[in-house]
Amino acid sequence: MAADGAAAAGPTPFERLGGEGPVRALVDRFYDLMDLEPQFAALRALHPQELSGSRDKLFWFLCGWLGGPDHYIERFGHPMLRARHMPYAIGLAERDQWMACMLLAMQEEAVDPGLAERLTRAFFGTADWMRNR
Repeated sequence: MAADGAAAAGPTPFERLGGEGPVRALVDRFYDLMDLEPQFAALRALHPQELSGSRDKLFWFLCGWLGGPDHYIERFGHPMLRARHMPYAIGLAERDQWMACMLLAMQEEAVDPGLAERLTRAFFGTADWMRNR
Protein backbone atom coordinates (compact mmCIF):
# COMPACT_ATOMS: atom_id res chain seq x y z
CA MET A 1 0.00 0.00 0.00
CA ALA A 2 1.40 3.40 -0.91
CA ALA A 3 0.65 4.70 2.57
CA ASP A 4 2.91 2.04 4.11
CA GLY A 5 5.94 3.52 2.34
CA ALA A 6 7.23 0.11 1.26
CA ALA A 7 6.12 -2.42 -1.26
CA ALA A 8 4.97 -5.69 0.25
CA ALA A 9 5.44 -9.09 -1.35
CA GLY A 10 2.35 -10.74 -2.72
CA PRO A 11 -0.88 -9.24 -3.99
CA THR A 12 -1.52 -5.57 -3.40
CA PRO A 13 -4.44 -4.44 -1.24
CA PHE A 14 -6.08 -3.33 -4.51
CA GLU A 15 -5.80 -6.89 -5.83
CA ARG A 16 -6.89 -8.41 -2.50
CA LEU A 17 -10.02 -6.24 -2.55
CA GLY A 18 -10.78 -7.49 -6.05
CA GLY A 19 -9.92 -4.49 -8.23
CA GLU A 20 -11.84 -1.45 -9.32
CA GLY A 21 -15.36 -2.81 -8.84
CA PRO A 22 -14.99 -3.55 -5.12
CA VAL A 23 -13.02 -0.34 -4.53
CA ARG A 24 -15.86 1.63 -6.16
CA ALA A 25 -18.41 -0.27 -4.05
CA LEU A 26 -16.45 0.57 -0.88
CA VAL A 27 -16.28 4.26 -1.80
CA ASP A 28 -19.95 4.36 -2.72
CA ARG A 29 -20.95 2.69 0.55
CA PHE A 30 -18.73 5.13 2.48
CA TYR A 31 -20.47 8.13 0.90
CA ASP A 32 -23.93 6.56 1.21
CA LEU A 33 -23.36 6.06 4.94
CA MET A 34 -21.92 9.55 5.35
CA ASP A 35 -24.94 11.01 3.57
CA LEU A 36 -27.56 8.97 5.44
CA GLU A 37 -26.37 8.38 9.00
CA PRO A 38 -26.79 11.19 11.58
CA GLN A 39 -23.59 10.22 13.42
CA PHE A 40 -21.60 11.39 10.38
CA ALA A 41 -23.26 14.82 10.10
CA ALA A 42 -20.14 16.86 10.89
CA LEU A 43 -18.18 14.93 8.27
CA ARG A 44 -21.00 15.32 5.74
CA ALA A 45 -21.07 19.09 6.36
CA LEU A 46 -17.49 19.37 5.05
CA HIS A 47 -18.56 18.05 1.64
CA PRO A 48 -20.47 19.65 -1.23
CA GLN A 49 -24.21 19.02 -1.52
CA GLU A 50 -23.64 16.89 -4.64
CA LEU A 51 -21.22 14.06 -3.81
CA SER A 52 -20.42 12.59 -7.23
CA GLY A 53 -17.15 14.53 -7.56
CA SER A 54 -16.08 13.52 -4.06
CA ARG A 55 -16.95 9.89 -4.80
CA ASP A 56 -14.89 9.91 -7.99
CA LYS A 57 -11.88 11.58 -6.39
CA LEU A 58 -11.77 9.16 -3.46
CA PHE A 59 -12.20 6.21 -5.83
CA TRP A 60 -9.42 7.43 -8.13
CA PHE A 61 -7.16 8.15 -5.15
CA LEU A 62 -7.79 4.82 -3.40
CA CYS A 63 -7.10 2.82 -6.56
CA GLY A 64 -3.53 4.13 -6.62
CA TRP A 65 -3.07 4.26 -2.84
CA LEU A 66 -4.03 0.60 -2.63
CA GLY A 67 -1.52 -0.39 -5.31
CA GLY A 68 -3.73 -0.28 -8.41
CA PRO A 69 -3.93 2.19 -11.29
CA ASP A 70 -2.92 5.80 -10.58
CA HIS A 71 -6.17 7.34 -11.83
CA TYR A 72 -5.94 10.32 -9.49
CA ILE A 73 -2.35 11.21 -10.40
CA GLU A 74 -3.15 10.87 -14.12
CA ARG A 75 -5.93 13.45 -13.72
CA PHE A 76 -4.60 15.85 -11.09
CA GLY A 77 -0.94 15.14 -10.41
CA HIS A 78 0.40 14.44 -6.93
CA PRO A 79 -2.45 14.13 -4.41
CA MET A 80 -0.99 16.63 -1.92
CA LEU A 81 -3.61 15.39 0.53
CA ARG A 82 -2.82 17.66 3.44
CA ALA A 83 -2.69 20.79 1.27
CA ARG A 84 -5.96 19.88 -0.48
CA HIS A 85 -7.70 19.35 2.87
CA MET A 86 -6.28 22.44 4.60
CA PRO A 87 -9.29 24.69 3.78
CA TYR A 88 -11.54 22.35 5.80
CA ALA A 89 -11.62 22.33 9.60
CA ILE A 90 -10.56 18.79 10.45
CA GLY A 91 -10.18 17.93 14.10
CA LEU A 92 -10.49 14.81 16.18
CA ALA A 93 -14.26 14.58 15.68
CA GLU A 94 -14.00 14.76 11.88
CA ARG A 95 -11.13 12.26 11.84
CA ASP A 96 -13.06 9.89 14.06
CA GLN A 97 -16.24 10.22 11.98
CA TRP A 98 -14.27 9.54 8.78
CA MET A 99 -12.74 6.46 10.36
CA ALA A 100 -16.06 5.19 11.78
CA CYS A 101 -17.73 5.67 8.40
CA MET A 102 -14.94 3.84 6.55
CA LEU A 103 -14.86 1.01 9.11
CA LEU A 104 -18.60 0.53 8.72
CA ALA A 105 -18.30 0.64 4.92
CA MET A 106 -15.53 -2.01 5.01
CA GLN A 107 -17.65 -4.17 7.30
CA GLU A 108 -20.75 -3.84 5.12
CA GLU A 109 -18.73 -4.54 1.97
CA ALA A 110 -17.33 -7.70 3.64
CA VAL A 111 -13.67 -6.73 3.32
CA ASP A 112 -11.50 -9.62 4.51
CA PRO A 113 -10.86 -9.06 8.25
CA GLY A 114 -7.06 -9.27 7.93
CA LEU A 115 -7.05 -6.77 5.09
CA ALA A 116 -9.54 -4.55 6.91
CA GLU A 117 -7.23 -4.48 9.93
CA ARG A 118 -4.27 -3.46 7.75
CA LEU A 119 -6.34 -0.84 5.96
CA THR A 120 -7.67 0.51 9.25
CA ARG A 121 -4.13 1.20 10.47
CA ALA A 122 -3.18 2.88 7.19
CA PHE A 123 -6.44 4.86 6.99
CA PHE A 124 -6.01 6.04 10.57
CA GLY A 125 -2.49 7.28 9.91
CA THR A 126 -3.66 9.23 6.88
CA ALA A 127 -6.83 10.54 8.55
CA ASP A 128 -4.88 11.67 11.59
CA TRP A 129 -2.36 13.44 9.35
CA MET A 130 -5.24 15.43 7.80
CA ARG A 131 -6.06 17.06 11.15
CA ASN A 132 -5.50 20.80 11.11
CA ARG A 133 -7.52 21.93 14.15
